[in-house]
Amino acid sequence: MRKIIHHIRRQPEGVRRHILHVSTMVLGIILALLWVYSLGRNVTDPKTQAKINEDLEPLSALKANIVGGYNSITE
Repeated sequence: MRKIIHHIRRQPEGVRRHILHVSTMVLGIILALLWVYSLGRNVTDPKTQAKINEDLEPLSALKANIVGGYNSITE
């Protein structure tokens, strides 16, 4: 690992920046793929589905209230 770091340090600044940008993009893509993979596993879990439905109930009531208010104004 030390040899790699010393080799990169001896490169011109443009090459070092290029290595930095490429490595940052590769790590970002890897993290995004891991996040999407774990999200897919978590969302399909029945316990998670029940929790999502429980969390959305107040929003459904809010939506019904807003739609009802809009309908009463437009009539």
